[in-house]
Amino acid sequence: MSASRIYHEAIKALAAAASGHGVLAAPDGRALADNPLCGDRVEMEITLADDRVTGIAHRVKGCLLCQAAASAIGGHAPGSGGEEIARVSAGLKAMLESAAPPPAWPELEAFLPVHGHRSRYRCVELPFEALLAALRDAESRRPPAAGRR
Repeated sequence: MSASRIYHEAIKALAAAASGHGVLAAPDGRALADNPLCGDRVEMEITLADDRVTGIAHRVKGCLLCQAAASAIGGHAPGSGGEEIARVSAGLKAMLESAAPPPAWPELEAFLPVHGHRSRYRCVELPFEALLAALRDAESRRPPAAGRR
């Protein structure tokens, strides 16, 4: 399988759409994930309400795959809860590593050709790592519920 097959039109379109690119005025959680081996870097910010993502912003300095994965997150994470995002992330990892069926978000099917290119898995997974870390950060900042100490 040629590496050029990885960068097909759907990946290019996802990256160009850049859904969610930007900065949030008052994020509830934020995280930075980077891959020093290739130079990819993802900054992710989220806002939450009722344990669901209500806003998302990311800044990606990285390859087309990393940009496309962040854009897929920008299009689908709003409205999702942490458990759903964790399931989608795990499903993406399984798809990349063992050619499992794509997870629930339709755009993630575009990453099927990455299977077999192990050096590119982290490029696709890095934005999800940043999103999960931003969710953990938001949880750690949440004030204790009334009556709990």
